[in-house]
This record gives sequence, structure tokens and C-alpha cells, in this order.
Amino acid sequence: MDSRFLGISELAEAPSVAVVVDVMRAFTVAAWAFAQGAEKIILAESLDEALALKARHPDWAALKDGPPAPGFEMVNSPGLLRSVDLGGRTVVQKTTAGTVGALAVKEASLVLCASFVVAEATARLLRTRKSDGVTFVVTGEGGQADEDLACAQYIARRATEAGTDAAEFLRRAAESRAAAELTEGVRQGVHPDDVALCLELDRFPFAMAATLEGALMVLRPCAVPSLAADASV
Repeated sequence: MDSRFLGISELAEAPSVAVVVDVMRAFTVAAWAFAQGAEKIILAESLDEALALKARHPDWAALKDGPPAPGFEMVNSPGLLRSVDLGGRTVVQKTTAGTVGALAVKEASLVLCASFVVAEATARLLRTRKSDGVTFVVTGEGGQADEDLACAQYIARRATEAGTDAAEFLRRAAESRAAAELTEGVRQGVHPDDVALCLELDRFPFAMAATLEGALMVLRPCAVPSLAADASV
């Protein structure tokens, strides 16, 4: 499998297969939203679009980066989200990097959104598809965020080498600028457990695939073959 690692601004054309990585925190939060019962997540282009969607669908729940704001029930924090019951609901998510990265590759034939909490399921799905080439979109810090790059490299390695150890990749993420900012309170809308939750390897057994449904980019959990059924593990 030929893997490329690009920042959002480096995407010259839509790849065939894209894995969009945002560890801290968009796609850790998305996984938690599904674990808390969300049916689907709409990836919004802007805060205004998120609020407009919410206005048209009052039963939907809106989520954003940073501090709480009118019209948004939730912020982009796994620690805060894990106590919210989202059973059967649609969530509208707008973040600084993760949702932007997914929308940048919306024309790809397969778009997976990933973080460490769904790493193995994502790698397993890539193994199942036997994709020749995969573009990993490193969303944070203009493509330089080490927590996202480490996760992308780990998933790429796991997709081809089942025995890859996660320890070094998790260490890099734990020592990243994003982890420090979350720990030190530089960012708003943060729970003290956020960094630890973002580093929980394979917490969830599903991958997350985003597809265009009409004009909207919709993220859903995606079942993958079991470990027992995967001969490469």
C-alpha cells in the first residue's frame, strides 16, 4: 500500500482513498458521539451552516470547537461528551481542522475519519479493501501536527504490518503541542481527561466513513471484519 501524508493545503486533487486524521479532538469526539448513540454526524462547512442546519432541524445537536456558544449544545471535548445521551440523534459538527480536512476530500471514493480510538478498525478496513494508494490527511497545524502525523503513520503501518507496536506513536502524540495546550488550558472547551481519552488506543471497534448525501457530508460508524476473521493479524 502506497501511503502519502499531506496537509489540507497540499491536497491538489481528490485522492481515491483518504484517511482524515484529527486526534485532538474532532475524530476522537466523533467516535465518542457514536458510542453515545448518535446515528450520524453532519460535517459542517462553517459555524453559520451548523446553526442553519440546527434551525431547520431543532432535534439535531450542534457541536463546535472552543467555549460554549448560543445554538451549540456541545463543545469538541470527549471528556464532556461522554456523559451526554445522543441516542438516535443527528449531530452537526464544525471544528477548526478535522471537519475542514474531511470536506477537502469529499469527492474521494472512500473517506475515513480517524484517530487513535478507532485506529485498528480503520487499518483493518484498509486491509480489507486492499487499496493500492491511500492519502492520509494530517489536519492539525497545517499538516505538521505530530499527534495527527503519528496516528496516520501508525494506521498506515498497521494496514500492512500487523505486528506494529503503538507505543512510540502514542508517545509522540502525548508530547505534541496540542496535548500540551489541552493540558495547560490554552484551549477552551476542555475537560481534564481529554488528552488521556484521545490516547486510548482502539477504544472503539468501528471505523468512521464519510459520504456525500445530497449537499451534506455525512459521517457514520462503519463495521469492519472481526480480528478473528482477519488473517493478517
